[in-house]
Order: sequence, then structure tokens, then C-alpha cells
Amino acid sequence: MKRNWLVWMPLLALAFVAGLAIFRLANPNTDYVSSEMVGKPLPEFTLPAATDGVEGLTTANFRDGKPRMLNIFSSWCLPCQAEAPYLDQLKAAGVEFHAIAIRDKPEDVAKFLAQNGNPFVRIGADQDMLVQLQLGSSGVPETYIIDGKGRIAYQHIGDIREEHVGPLLKIYRSLK
Repeated sequence: MKRNWLVWMPLLALAFVAGLAIFRLANPNTDYVSSEMVGKPLPEFTLPAATDGVEGLTTANFRDGKPRMLNIFSSWCLPCQAEAPYLDQLKAAGVEFHAIAIRDKPEDVAKFLAQNGNPFVRIGADQDMLVQLQLGSSGVPETYIIDGKGRIAYQHIGDIREEHVGPLLKIYRSLK
């Protein structure tokens, strides 16, 4: 009888670890990943246009007194595609978006925008992810709310979903 118990122990342990992993993936705790840049000025950068038809992006674009959202995305990112309708909702509500495309080709960015819409006024290309790393970004997508002086007011990690639209709008509007 004891022998049967010993045979099942590794399987039970594996099931427990798998269950814990699935739970953590479904309910991520993002408190420990947030950027230490929140509350600090944007790092200085100048990025070329990510594709034809849009302007590139510089730190100076965030210092004219108007708040903006800065979205970090990539054409190959599936959650970036999933959040596209919610970025459109935010834009329709008056949010001005700028973006940084990470490790992308101009033709892929153009295709992404054609398929998913383009809520962005400017899109800078960050081929080496240097600006992304300076921002303390942990991946794509990520969205920052920048105040009119070029300071990072808020960081949203992961894709924007329907339940995030209202709270993000509230933060954005509080900066106007």
C-alpha cells in the first residue's frame, strides 16, 4: 500500500506545480515589474519613423503641455493586435497616442497598421530596444501616460483590455 503512494507522489507534485503555473499565468501579479521611471522624466531619445506616412518620435514631442499616451508595440505581438480596438476607443475619447515600434521592419509596421488601425500620431522605430530598456519596459505591449512636461505619470503593463479603458482615461484626463 505504501508503495502505491510513493508512485503517485511525483505525479501529484507535478500536477501541483502545473496548477500553480497556470494560476499565475491567468492571474499575473505585475506589482513587481513596474518601472522605476514612473514619476521621472522620459529619457532623451530621437527615433526615426517606423514606417512611411508617420513621423518619428523624440522626447521633445512630449514637452508641449499636453498629456499623451506612449504605446510600446510590435507587429509580431499578438496581444498588441488584441488591444488595438481599445486604443481606438481611447483615441475616440480624446487621447493622443504616440508609439514606439520594437524590432520591426517598416513594411511589417505598415501591414500591422493597415490591419489593426492606426491610433498613433507618431511612431518611432526602436530597432535595438534601447529606448524601451531606458523606459524600464519589460515587454510588449506596454503603455505609459506622459504628462505635459515629459514625465512618466503611469505605466500599464500588458495589453489594454475593455476594463482598462475607463481607469486609463481617468488618469489621462487628470493630467489635462
